Amino acid sequence: MILDANQLASIRQQNDEELRRGSRATHGYPAQTILNLLHTVEALKKEKKKWKKLAQDRGKALKTISDIASE
Repeated sequence: MILDANQLASIRQQNDEELRRGSRATHGYPAQTILNLLHTVEALKKEKKKWKKLAQDRGKALKTISDIASE
């Protein structure tokens, strides 16, 4: 299942509310597990951006090399 930014924000907000409730939280609600998953999603987004930028830089470098080689 793919979640968009609004869905992630909604899940984060609901989870934060459950964490604030502390001992009065909904029985069986895995707030810490969801929090860990949200952190994982954020880390993956950062990694994706990093690799995307690296790929773009690599593409630019290859184009430059190709241009120099064709001269």
